[in-house]
Amino acid sequence: MTIIKQQDFVNSVANALQFISYYHPIDFIKAMHKAYLAEQNPAAKDAIAQILINSRMSAEGKRPICQDTGIVTVFVKIGMKVQFEGELTVQELVDAGVRKAYLDPSNPLRASIVADPAGARKNTQDNTPSVVHVEMVTGNKVEVMIAAKGGGSENKSKMVMLNPSDSIADWVEKTVPSMGAGWCPPGMLGIGIGGTTEKAAVMAKESLMEAVDIFDLQEKAKNNPEQLNADEKLRLEIMQRVNALGIGAQGLGGLTTVLDIKIKSCPTHAASLPVVMIPNCAATRHAHFELDGSGEAELVAPKLSEWPEITREGGENVHRVNVNNLTKADMASWKSGDSLLLSGKILTGRDAAHKRIHSLITSGKGLPEGVDFNGRFIYYVGPVDAVRDEVVGPAGPTTATRMDKYTDFMLEETGLLGMIGKSERGQQTVDSIAKHKSVYLMAVGGAAYLVSKAIKKSRVVAFADLGMEAIYEFDVEDMPVTVAVDSEGNNVHEQGPAIWKVKIEEIADKLA
Repeated sequence: MTIIKQQDFVNSVANALQFISYYHPIDFIKAMHKAYLAEQNPAAKDAIAQILINSRMSAEGKRPICQDTGIVTVFVKIGMKVQFEGELTVQELVDAGVRKAYLDPSNPLRASIVADPAGARKNTQDNTPSVVHVEMVTGNKVEVMIAAKGGGSENKSKMVMLNPSDSIADWVEKTVPSMGAGWCPPGMLGIGIGGTTEKAAVMAKESLMEAVDIFDLQEKAKNNPEQLNADEKLRLEIMQRVNALGIGAQGLGGLTTVLDIKIKSCPTHAASLPVVMIPNCAATRHAHFELDGSGEAELVAPKLSEWPEITREGGENVHRVNVNNLTKADMASWKSGDSLLLSGKILTGRDAAHKRIHSLITSGKGLPEGVDFNGRFIYYVGPVDAVRDEVVGPAGPTTATRMDKYTDFMLEETGLLGMIGKSERGQQTVDSIAKHKSVYLMAVGGAAYLVSKAIKKSRVVAFADLGMEAIYEFDVEDMPVTVAVDSEGNNVHEQGPAIWKVKIEEIADKLA
């Protein structure tokens, strides 16, 4: 009988969560680099470059890859010949590890979990509870697969009950464009097929714990196609069809939307075909370890030499902009797809701040002293706490779509000049931007540490009780952004994928 000490389990979970906060899996980095080398759209290529540069910086600085340090999901497979020391349940042991990792003063991770989700939605302050799946298996070891899943990608999960004769690939191809860019492509799609609806969802999530191996599968298809099973054939078909959509990195249009397709399946009812698709973003974070009773799990740090040497190159359409004295006339010259380097003072605010701003203004109370959005930009962000000599911790953008319902109000009532976030905006918001001659700028999701280095000063100006959702004022210098929606309402998230879908078709025709 193997005895697993309580503290060994807790420490192993905590160490793994710290580890994955700043180390991408190397197989993922290699796949991303391959996509970078192949990419032909300059905007998408620059986005991938930022992701790769950010990844290396995070590995060097041991700071989070993304400011959204995720909801923790753990698969624990316990051997039948294993006994745990102490009285804590597996859920309690995992949560103790999560608590230790997220409150680590050397690298504090952002607490994003709220209790009472249909009510007060109060932050639990330590990122617990986690989501734990326990399975009893043969053997005398404990296998743990652990991931930190960002909300932007988790929110784009899709579930469907197809007819048995329906095409799964058709459904995926139709559904992926509806997910927008909020899941921060390029990433992976995990697909669970069969069982029941909840079983399909668990399989989809577990499939994302696997390494990127689509290139090996492509070689197998070329050399030994007769050895492919149904799931492998489906992975290859979906990979080709999704990348042919031209969505590209960050939804800007390009050759690579997905780096791999993962599928897990199991038997199902004869009348059913449950399918769940869960995307993993460009901040893919997971680790695997085993405990055999001999002590804590050892995680081997990758060598920095395994990261590619990437540098960003400025093009003709890169403009330096001082936001302190900007006018709508200045912004009128910006075109959708242009790259900007912002300097000056910007305010921040996301979901909770927008809700409170709306309530204060509509009630007649007005904004707190010192909060003035007139002629200013707002950055949708919830940063990680700073450590050591940092001005602010990793501070990448959050999904802008969630602020759509407040955008017309903010532009109409506060004099807001423009917005910075990630992913696309809804059509009503795009129309409002054009009506007010505003702009929406996109920062790269998955480049949070890189973005934080452009922030030279930071202070909380209002709503300190909201923690990471407080309103900050940032002094930025050369903060990289792309004009996603210009003052005429031209939208790169519509135009880019449409253009590159056609280009990919033309490339395929030439190859044929």
